[in-house]
Amino acid sequence: MARHAEIAGGGFTGLVMGAALARAGWTVRVHERTEEIRAFGAGIWIWDNGVRVLKAIGAADEALDGCTEAPTYISWDAKGRYIDEVPFAPITSTDRSRMFCITRQQLLSAILGAAERAGVEIITGSTATSARPEGVVITEDGREWPADLVIGADGINSKVRDSLGLLKSRKPHVDGAIRVLVPHEPGYADTEEGRTIREWWNGYRRVLYTPCTREVFYLAFIMLARDTEASRLPLPKSLWTEAFPHLESMIDRVPDEGRYDRFETIKLKAWSKGRVAIVGDSAHAMSPGLGQGCGTAISNALSLANMLQESDDIDRVLARWEARQRPISEHTQLWSTITWPLILWPHWAARIYCNMPILHPWMLKQRRKPSEFFAYGTETQARWMPPSLRKEAETVA
Repeated sequence: MARHAEIAGGGFTGLVMGAALARAGWTVRVHERTEEIRAFGAGIWIWDNGVRVLKAIGAADEALDGCTEAPTYISWDAKGRYIDEVPFAPITSTDRSRMFCITRQQLLSAILGAAERAGVEIITGSTATSARPEGVVITEDGREWPADLVIGADGINSKVRDSLGLLKSRKPHVDGAIRVLVPHEPGYADTEEGRTIREWWNGYRRVLYTPCTREVFYLAFIMLARDTEASRLPLPKSLWTEAFPHLESMIDRVPDEGRYDRFETIKLKAWSKGRVAIVGDSAHAMSPGLGQGCGTAISNALSLANMLQESDDIDRVLARWEARQRPISEHTQLWSTITWPLILWPHWAARIYCNMPILHPWMLKQRRKPSEFFAYGTETQARWMPPSLRKEAETVA
């Protein structure tokens, strides 16, 4: 008889977990609190660790279709002085860390499609309010849903996690961001400038530009949490244009809809209790310093699903899973924080910190480490390549 899973949360992590379990023969039901599974309008970075997960569940081609191949990330201060640069491997690389820029909606749609093809049942408008360690999730309507395994993937404000008393710490960071998608001007996506991830600093405010597709790019307006004037919605365009006049054309095109989030780091006492496992932001939310929030979450989800294929002893698998995945997740949280809170630093200090001759190569290695730690069961997986490159390879062969 097939084992059964109940999953709270129909975001990236919950759907990856569902797709992976269903492909392994489990019956799976996902509870999503909203009436429609949809991502907010922003971009997202996916490194090779995340790409392996997408390939494993059959979502990579759709998720990465038309994505931008960014050559590097560069940041400057208000006077145009260089602060930091992180190069990315080309899409044709067979061994170095690659990073892909896409919209959150394209990624979510691809993962949702993979989950549906695998046979996952999805119930929208169903809010999980708590869980019991023996493997039961309770929804807002009072119904109880028993399972061999319950997954809490219900986000940073997880009710499943909190009902089990697993939260160890929840640390708000000093800053947050407004994130939006903006249309490209004709031809700009094809230029070197248009393909480069760039960030500009002015005092305690920053603007991050990330190309996503030929049609849209992603802007993050970053400010201190106490900077209520800059964090108003809709975006106060005149305020940001005054701080970054050279970005006036981009800022003018910012739509009224947007979303503000304050960054947080979450740590748990344990990642599971009984037959309930906590995954994604519910377990290890982090600042966006490495662009690894999603990649870490879905890698952890696939690792658990693959480990469960090897044993019926769920308690033992959960312990083994946490022992393997938690150290790299906490490394990622740490280095996301180390590389991100420089908003409080003088720009000259940030420049020195990011470019110390002796430490710089070591720091780059620490920053790339999460992208090179692959989900359990994907270690020998052939690297994903775009269909066009696969066809070229087949033609040559």
